Amino acid sequence: MSLVTLERHALADSLLAAGAAAPTLCEGWDVSDLAAHLVVRDRRPDATAGMFLPPLAGHLDRVSSDEAAAGLDVMVERFRSGPPPWSPLRLPGVESVANLAEFVVHHEDVRRARGDSPRTDVAELQEAVWSQLPATGLMTLARTRVPVVAVHTDGRRRVLWRGPHPVVLVGEPIELLLLLFGRRDVAHVEIEGPSLSVTRFREATLGI
Repeated sequence: MSLVTLERHALADSLLAAGAAAPTLCEGWDVSDLAAHLVVRDRRPDATAGMFLPPLAGHLDRVSSDEAAAGLDVMVERFRSGPPPWSPLRLPGVESVANLAEFVVHHEDVRRARGDSPRTDVAELQEAVWSQLPATGLMTLARTRVPVVAVHTDGRRRVLWRGPHPVVLVGEPIELLLLLFGRRDVAHVEIEGPSLSVTRFREATLGI
């Protein structure tokens, strides 16, 4: 079973364990809202487009509400089964690129909201997140344009946004990922560098 599939199942288990009304780190969303988002993202590209195209936002809201009405157990089962056979996400390698970071972040949205500590037994997952971090940086730092270098706790470095006087982010890959997606309050990351760059980074809006 691939890493992204394993993380899909782990996230599904955490959604059920938390319960539909449990909070998440996604502002304004409980677990039911998050589960609906995940199912719609898998199965309804026509609605998912509403995340990026304001004229379609109402359609996204209606489809998400209809999905949530099915109940958490049904939504989690749909999510666990993966995208439909016709989806491009079924192509080899595509789902890992498209979904691994998404699933890891949302899994932690559920875990950290209920007070869970960072996971310590996921070395292979950490490595996969580390390998995708440059691509993630291009997406999540585009609005800030603050030069950023990520430093793994083992000393490895990756440039996430090029430029002079970079901010240096030090932490485990999953923690770095959470910070890049704006989960500042829970990400265990040290932020270093020139004071002006650090101030710009701390004030910037992170995420997609």
